[in-house]
Amino acid sequence: MLAAAVGLALAGVGAGLALRTTRRQSQALQEAENHFWGQQFAQLDGVVLATSTFKGHPLVLNFWATWCPPCVEELPLINNFFQQNKTKGWQVLGLAVDQAAPVTRFLARSPLSFSVALAGFPGIEISRSLGNLSGALPFTVVFDSTGQIVHRKMGKLTVDDLRLWERLPVGLTL
Repeated sequence: MLAAAVGLALAGVGAGLALRTTRRQSQALQEAENHFWGQQFAQLDGVVLATSTFKGHPLVLNFWATWCPPCVEELPLINNFFQQNKTKGWQVLGLAVDQAAPVTRFLARSPLSFSVALAGFPGIEISRSLGNLSGALPFTVVFDSTGQIVHRKMGKLTVDDLRLWERLPVGLTL
C-alpha cells in the first residue's frame, strides 16, 4: 500500500511538472506568435512588408533559402497551392533565410506568385521561436485567420500536406 501511495504521489508530481512545463511552452509560443505579427521584413524591391498585413486570413509561412535543395524543390508546390487558393482567402509568405543577391537571381529564373521577403540568418531564430526546434530548413507554419499557429511542418512539404490545408475552411483551425 505504501509503495502504491508513493507511486501515485510521484505520478502526481510528475503530471504537475509536465502541466506547468506545457503551460510555459504554450505561453512562450503565444508570445512568439504575437511577436511575429509585429515584425517587418524587407522585400527585394526595398519595400518593407509588415506581417500584420497577413492577419485575418489563413497564412502559410515558409522559411527557405536558395542554398537549401529541399526548399527549392518545394517552392513550385507552394506556389501552385497559392495560385489555386488565393481566391479562397489563403495567403503565403516566403521568408528567405538568405542574402538579397542569390534570392534575386533565383526568383529571376523561377518567379513566385506569393510574397517573398528577406529574413536573413535571423530568420532561423524566428523559425525557432515558432516551433522549429532544430533550426533546420525548410520549415513551414500554418496560421489560421485569427493568427494562431495550427500546423507546423519540419522538412520538405508534400502534396498531401498541401491538400490537407486546402480542404480547411478559411478561418477554421486544424
